[in-house]
Amino acid sequence: MSRVVLQNVSKWYGLVPALENVSLEVEDRELFVLVGPSGCGKTSLLRLIAGLDDVTEGKIQIDKRVVNHDPPKARNVAMVFQNYALYPHMTVLDNMAFGLRMRGYSEEEIQTRVRQAAEMLELLPLLNRKPNEISGGQRQRVAVGRAIVRKPRVFLFDEPFSNLDAKMRVETRGELLRLHQRLQTTMIYVTHDQVEAMTLADRIVVLKDGAIQQVGKPLELYRRPKNRFVAEFIGSPSMNFFNVTILDRGDSLWLDQGHFQLKLPPRFRRAGGLKDGMEALLGVRPEDIHDRLFQTGAVTEGNTVIAIVQLVEPVGAETHVHLEAGGTRFLARVHADNPLEMNQPMELVFDLDKIHIFTRNGKERLAPEP
Repeated sequence: MSRVVLQNVSKWYGLVPALENVSLEVEDRELFVLVGPSGCGKTSLLRLIAGLDDVTEGKIQIDKRVVNHDPPKARNVAMVFQNYALYPHMTVLDNMAFGLRMRGYSEEEIQTRVRQAAEMLELLPLLNRKPNEISGGQRQRVAVGRAIVRKPRVFLFDEPFSNLDAKMRVETRGELLRLHQRLQTTMIYVTHDQVEAMTLADRIVVLKDGAIQQVGKPLELYRRPKNRFVAEFIGSPSMNFFNVTILDRGDSLWLDQGHFQLKLPPRFRRAGGLKDGMEALLGVRPEDIHDRLFQTGAVTEGNTVIAIVQLVEPVGAETHVHLEAGGTRFLARVHADNPLEMNQPMELVFDLDKIHIFTRNGKERLAPEP
């Protein structure tokens, strides 16, 4: 087993907290992704697991063994860095073999392991080249191969694809998923890119200011975010937000934005918690706002909004429309064939079965589960 457990882990750099009271359980063979904005503590957490930094408080366990005071080489984990960290004067083969040679493995064992990893990563034709003679994507695969040959219990990836172009990142993510399925090893992956997190992860942890915001499967975080930060961070383009007031009209609950009103589905009243006059935050994803002209679903009382077109961004199969209603700017993803004009009104249909309601400060989810 290669299970990683963090219990109330904190890390301080002087008087500055990088992580505060973080508790996590990464299951055996799981591809677990740490995601969040720059400075949220992702890399600090990875370095603590690797043993490159010391824990200020708490415990880190790998396979039920507390490793707080174990040096990096005793933890049997392998870390792949953002900058590849390859030796420029060595060949691909020697770069991949370097760690094994330092540990005293026989040359026969080294050659066997390197060639197995090189075959897995399609690097066999490149073994005699040096890093400056291969592409960025190939250099990244060499860095991964150097980790594979050690046969570690846990792989740690610190934004390994951030230096690649967009097309290469997509291809390399696919390679990593296939590699994970083949190796069946625990992997912990750090990224600031929520799209990368959603496509790679078995589970995701969202971090902000050194604290956990939510842990769950990708679709769970997308469909049931616990607060505004998670709702805004997960999903691309990000969620729209409107300040609203709850109106209780006896037979139904409504949301009053000032410029428009929306009638909530009955499940909101059944769930309780929303009271007349309460101030709240409405969250609606761009894909849940539809152009009335192309709407195939029902258009009912209290689910349409008139907004003014501010900017039109064609992106191929769809168009991103920047709109304004009652002083609030928001984004909708609409049909690419719509002949939109700037500064003109547009009628929209909100999918009220998929909306999210939070406290006005955004710290807590109020609405019932979709």
